[in-house]
Amino acid sequence: MQDLFKGLQGRIIISCQAAPDEPLHGANFMAAMARAAALGGAAGIRANGAADVAAICATVTLPVIGINKQAYPDSAVYITPTFDDARIVVEAGAKIVALDGTARPRPNGENLPDIIRRIHSELHALVMADLSSIEDAIFAEAAGADFLGTTLSGYTAHGRPAVEGPDLDFISDLVRASRKPVIAEGRFYDPAQVAEAFARGAFAVVVGGAVTRPQEITRRFVAASLHHDRLSTESAVSKGETFET
Repeated sequence: MQDLFKGLQGRIIISCQAAPDEPLHGANFMAAMARAAALGGAAGIRANGAADVAAICATVTLPVIGINKQAYPDSAVYITPTFDDARIVVEAGAKIVALDGTARPRPNGENLPDIIRRIHSELHALVMADLSSIEDAIFAEAAGADFLGTTLSGYTAHGRPAVEGPDLDFISDLVRASRKPVIAEGRFYDPAQVAEAFARGAFAVVVGGAVTRPQEITRRFVAASLHHDRLSTESAVSKGETFET
């Protein structure tokens, strides 16, 4: 496990995920994406569900942070809500389980301390707690989490408000408040943002849609082109230029 820690410290983890309505949904696509990430120098992969985790582990030797997104009728917790959800991705090959690290009620009356204890003792895996506030961090650290992630910042009713881009201040607050390694995740789109996260003390940084969701990447470029066209048109109009139609 010490080798795993050392291998991730100061490095980039690529989140290879695609929802069912996305063009690249499917384990074979995610495995290819993970291979591309490995060739690019990534130190780890974050992936959702047993099928994707297994396909990725069969393709690359990088450690996988496994999550298991599941919706339950009696809980708002969505990222690996139960021990069985965690077990499934560990059995598929994940070395680290990422789960919702908030104090919100979990399905079937399960609680975070017991889930983490069982992941450690029965599955022999590490745990990354996805958080949305400092209060979450205090709770998750006391529950035994090995890593603290900024993943849920801006995504829960009780936590920090959504911001444009990564929540860099949350990274700083977590680093000051906790003794656990902080993994920065959420809305990283620019290498300069990654550099700033490390400058603020992040142990590792997870990058996802900025490199693994072509439709989102395309939208950003298209938005930039439309913005340029609008500014060009406004400039021409202000100069009294006319356009033939």
